[in-house]
Amino acid sequence: MTKILNVTKNYGYGNSRRNALKGVSLDINDGDFIALLGPSGSGKTTLLSIIGCLIHPTDGEVYFNKKKVSDISDTELAHLRSRDIGFVFQFTDLLSNLTVIENVLIPVLFHDGEMAAKEKLARDMLKKLRLGYCMDSRIKMLSGGERQRVAIARSLINRPRLLLADEPTGDLDDKTSKLIISLFQEWNAAGTTILFVTHNRNFAKAATNVYEMGEGRIQRILK
Repeated sequence: MTKILNVTKNYGYGNSRRNALKGVSLDINDGDFIALLGPSGSGKTTLLSIIGCLIHPTDGEVYFNKKKVSDISDTELAHLRSRDIGFVFQFTDLLSNLTVIENVLIPVLFHDGEMAAKEKLARDMLKKLRLGYCMDSRIKMLSGGERQRVAIARSLINRPRLLLADEPTGDLDDKTSKLIISLFQEWNAAGTTILFVTHNRNFAKAATNVYEMGEGRIQRILK
C-alpha cells in the first residue's frame, strides 16, 4: 500500500544542516500493525510526516497505492490526507472553544449526507475511550490525557485506511494506554493499517511488526 524507497530528509543549510533521515526504505502493506521505536531525534516523527504526505523528502520516493506521491496533485494530496490517512500527533491541535463531539466531527463537516452516521460513530468511539461523560464539554475544560483521547477519536472518524500515530499514549496513564492499544488492535483487525511511534517497548509488543530507529535510519527489525 505504502512504499518508502531510499528516503532522506535534511533540514537547514551549511554548518547548520541536519540529516533527519538517511536513506530509509520501508514497505507498509495493507493490514500491517507496525510499531516504531527509537530515542528522541532518531527520525521517527519525520518519517511519519513523510509517510503521511505532510512533508516532502529531500531525496528518495514515496509511493501510495503504487503511485508516486511526487506525481500527485495538491488537490489529490488533500483528499488523500483527509479521507485515507488518519493522524494522531504528540501535541493535539484541537479547537479549545468547541466541544469534544464537535472536535471529533471536524473532518466530516463538509461531507454531505454522512453527519448522522458519523455522529453516532463518534459517540460510540468516545464511550469506548471512556469519554462519554464529557462529549458536550468544551475542550478547554479537559486534561491533557483527555484531549489526547479526543484526538485519537477524531483521527479514526473517517475510518482511514492508514493511521499514523506519534506517541499516542505519551500523556496517558498505564491503564488508559492499554485501552488505546486495545482499540488500535480492534481497528487493525477491522482493516485499518496502523503505524505508531512509541518509547514503550511493552506497548510495541502488541504490534505485528516492530522496527527500531537510530540516527536517521531503521537499524533493527525486532519483530
